[in-house]
Amino acid sequence: MITNAAVQPVHHHEHHHHTQIGWLRASVLGANDGLLSTAALLTGVAAGQAGTHALLLAGVAAWVAGAFSMAAGEYVSVSSQADTQAADLAIEAREIHKNPELELQELTHIYMQRGLDEVLARQVAAQLMQHDALAAHARDELGLTEVAAARPVQAAAASALSFSLGAIFPILAILFAPGAALLPVLYVLTLLLLASLGGLAAWAGGASIWRGAIRVLIWGALSLLATTLIGHMLGTAVA
Repeated sequence: MITNAAVQPVHHHEHHHHTQIGWLRASVLGANDGLLSTAALLTGVAAGQAGTHALLLAGVAAWVAGAFSMAAGEYVSVSSQADTQAADLAIEAREIHKNPELELQELTHIYMQRGLDEVLARQVAAQLMQHDALAAHARDELGLTEVAAARPVQAAAASALSFSLGAIFPILAILFAPGAALLPVLYVLTLLLLASLGGLAAWAGGASIWRGAIRVLIWGALSLLATTLIGHMLGTAVA
């Protein structure tokens, strides 16, 4: 039996993968970039018979340059996204002010496409516009939500940090595994960490951990092999 009692909030907790895949994907991608690009560079330089000092210098330079490059690229990209969002919201605010009835019809049509009948869709649209017209159109017409809001500084800092966390491991390998052991250590360390990151991202997204680990292993191994071959060829030619 349906009563007129006030609707109470329902605390029904469900775990959905998409709520965390966005930030986790970005973090894993940044760490992958830092790890693989730095390790591949160092395997190439090491294969060219460079000394420990040259390797350390190359590794730190790759780390710093990569972190700043990631931060700058992410900042510019997300800033452009923020500018676009602000421009769209300004257009929508003007239209709501100039043509409120047309905007109401537009919102009504959106809800009808989602399954509501026309009367109910118009009631919902009218109530939402009365509460916060711009927020209703931003969310349901433009697809803009608080979660999707562009934050350039935060994105830049996160990218630089995640890149740095990945890049630090190959650099540490130079200090603890110098000489002939460096190349094998770089290979094993890099591939193990890549597999772990790939598996973590797949697990967080509800996908197969093994599939996520294997595909990043394949690309990582190819990158390391390519730079090692180039470093060996150039090192032999220069020598």
